[in-house]
Amino acid sequence: MPDPATPSGADSFDVIVIGGGPAGYPAAIRAAQNKLSVACIDEWKNHDGSAVFGGTCLNAGCIPSKALLESSELYHRAREEFAVHGIKVSGTEMDIAQMQKRKSGILKGMTGGILALFKGAGVTPLLGHGKLLAGRRVEFTAHDGSKRTLSARNVILASGSVPIELRSAPFKAPYIIDSWGALDLPAVPKRLGVIGAGVIGLELGSVWRRLGAEVVVLEALPDFLAIADQQLAQEARRHFKKQGLDIRLGAKVTGAAVAGGAVDVTYTDGKGEQRLTVDRLVVSIGRRPYTQDLFTADSGVQLDERGFIKVDHSCRTGIEGVWGIGDCVRGPMLAHKGKEEGVTVADLIAGRFGEVNYKVIPSVIYTAPEIAWVGLTEEQVKASGREYKTGVFPFLASGRARGMEQTAGFAKVIAARDNDEILGVHIIGPMAGELIAEAVLAMEYSASSEDLQRTIHAHPTLSEALHEAALAADKRAIDSLNR
Repeated sequence: MPDPATPSGADSFDVIVIGGGPAGYPAAIRAAQNKLSVACIDEWKNHDGSAVFGGTCLNAGCIPSKALLESSELYHRAREEFAVHGIKVSGTEMDIAQMQKRKSGILKGMTGGILALFKGAGVTPLLGHGKLLAGRRVEFTAHDGSKRTLSARNVILASGSVPIELRSAPFKAPYIIDSWGALDLPAVPKRLGVIGAGVIGLELGSVWRRLGAEVVVLEALPDFLAIADQQLAQEARRHFKKQGLDIRLGAKVTGAAVAGGAVDVTYTDGKGEQRLTVDRLVVSIGRRPYTQDLFTADSGVQLDERGFIKVDHSCRTGIEGVWGIGDCVRGPMLAHKGKEEGVTVADLIAGRFGEVNYKVIPSVIYTAPEIAWVGLTEEQVKASGREYKTGVFPFLASGRARGMEQTAGFAKVIAARDNDEILGVHIIGPMAGELIAEAVLAMEYSASSEDLQRTIHAHPTLSEALHEAALAADKRAIDSLNR
C-alpha cells in the first residue's frame, strides 16, 4: 500500500473531505462509490505517535470503550454471576495489560481497515492537517511539515470534536484526565472520581468499578440523565447504585489539586462545600466542536455562538460547494448521526437523493443494563400537550432474559392517542442497543403501536419485550400485567 501522506496523481479532486472519523471517512467512500475523485485528510495521532484514520470514535471513544466494557463485564460476571449457572470459577484475576493489549489490537485492525476501504474505493488518503482556503482550495500540511495546495469542486468539513476542559479541574496527566486517558489507564485506581454522569462518565465509571475501583460520580445537574425518559433514568440509577457507583447529583466542582500522588477535589452541593480525595479524576462533562485552524476568515465559513459550523438542514454551509457534517455541526454528537450526514452529503453532491431524519436518531449507553432510546421522552410528549398512551414490559417477564440471567429493566413504548403513531421508545435491559433498531425502523416509516403488535416476533427472544410493550399501550399485553 502506498504511503498515505504522498499520493500520486493531480492535486485537484471532485471532493476533499477534511476529517477521517465516523463522519468523514464514510463521506469519502460514498463519494468515491458515486464515481467522484476523492481525497480524505486526517491529522489524528495516537499517544504512541502513530498517524491513523478513524478519529475519536475508533481511537479514543466508541470502539475502545466498548472493548473495555465487554472485558470488564465478562470479568464481573465470572466473579459474581457464573455460579448461578453452575459454573465454578476460583482465583479469577484481571490482567489489565492483556485487556489493554486486546483493545489496542482491535483499534489497529479497524483503523487499518479504513485504509483498505479507501484503497478499494479509490479514495486518496492524506495524513496531516487540512485547512480550507477561499475558492474551495485546501492547504494540506503533512506530518513532516511539507505543504501542498489542493483544489476541489466540493469540500466537506468533518473535523469532529474534543473533550471540554473544566476550568476548576484542568487536565493534568496522569492524575486529572479526559476520557481518552481513562481508556488507557495501566492499572485499576483504588479511588476514581468522575465529573459528569452522562454517557461517557457512566460507561467509564462502570468499566473501572467492575474491575475493583471505588467510583464516585459528580454531576452538577439536580436530575440524573436529564436527557432521557425519567422513568428509564430512575430505573438506571437504581441499578447503578446496586453496582456500587456512588452518583452524587447537584455536585458542582469548584476545584481540583494534585498533591501527594492523589487529587483533592472540592465541590458544592445542597449541604455546602464538600471534599473528595481520589487517585485519578476523569473529566467527562461533554465535548465541543474542533475547528482549530480549520478554515481561513476569507473562506466564508461561519461559526454559531456555541462554536459549531453553521449549516442548513442538508449540511450546506451557505458557501457554494462547502459542507459540514458530524460533531462540528449542530445536532447530537453521535457517530451514527455523522455517518448518515456524510453519506447524505456525498449523495447530494453526486446529484442523488439524500436526507437525514433527525427525529429518529437512536441513543445508546453501553452500561449493564444497557440503555437505549429513540424519539420523544414521556416528559417531552406531556409538555407538547398531545394526548398519549404508554406501554411497559419488564424483562423479568421475558423467558429469554430469564435464561440469560439478565432480567433488569424494561421496554417502554409511547404512542399518540389520536392516530396511534409511535412517538418514542425507551429500553433499559439486555442488548438494548440492538433492540432499539426495530423501533428506529418502525418510526422511520411512521408505524403505529398496532403495527408492532401485529408483527410476529420469534419466541423466546428479547425482542418480544418491545412487542409486549406495544400491546401494553392498549392494555392487551399477554405475558405481563398491563400497566
